Amino acid sequence: MAATFVVVPQWQGSGSSRAMRLVDGADAISGDLPSASTRIVGVPLEAGDAEGSGVHRLSSVVMVRDNLRRELASVTTPAITIGGDCGVEVGAIGHVLDQREPGDDVAVLWIDAHPDLSTPKTSHSHAFHAMVLRTLLGEGPAQLVPANPLPVSQVVLVGTRAADPDEQEFLENSGAAVIAPDAFSAETLIAAVAATGATSVYVHIDLDALDPGEFDGIGYPEPFGLAAGDLVVALKALLALYPLAGAGIMEFAPSSPEAAANDLPTILRLIGALSAAA
Repeated sequence: MAATFVVVPQWQGSGSSRAMRLVDGADAISGDLPSASTRIVGVPLEAGDAEGSGVHRLSSVVMVRDNLRRELASVTTPAITIGGDCGVEVGAIGHVLDQREPGDDVAVLWIDAHPDLSTPKTSHSHAFHAMVLRTLLGEGPAQLVPANPLPVSQVVLVGTRAADPDEQEFLENSGAAVIAPDAFSAETLIAAVAATGATSVYVHIDLDALDPGEFDGIGYPEPFGLAAGDLVVALKALLALYPLAGAGIMEFAPSSPEAAANDLPTILRLIGALSAAA
């Protein structure tokens, strides 16, 4: 079964002053995807309004979520969603949660340097990309909380190494599974997913999970990240054991076309590991 690629060049969820680079990143990736199995989701030109929510550009993020959900409704193969900022995942993962069959417990691998567990009240940036996972867990702006929230017991955070104090408190109190970069391997990843009792997996990859020494096109680099080769190996091993419910690759923000070309081979290796399992 082949994957369907859904490209969503959303920038409105980002807190970066260079958020428009995310559009360039999505476009660069889409240029290397098979056109017959690639769909492009429309993103509004306008920034959008907070609507009193405490979330910058909320109206545009909601519009993109709805556009993405409509597109995914007609996809019959596992979707690999290409962002754009991490806010895209509220639509992609929300769709997967709604499509679960009875007894199908989906583990979400949140492969990200940042846990994205802020709320409109605790966020310093008020950018939605810092709130995505917390929203999927049922705490976030009411307009974006999914109808079927994700249980924290079904989440495995991978490569996380830059949490705000309130996010760290949540991680400690919730008992969420976290695999730090120095503990990451195929074995630790498989064991963590097995502990969730999941029957399938959704793989979220924010490219800032990678070590910035080997990957440049990210807006919020954090040192001592994952090696891309190790991540590819671990994903292949995991997906040999668990069906892929879907995946997302987010936050590619190249500084120039030349810089994009340097990073694209790494991204395509990750896509290859995911699409081989679709």
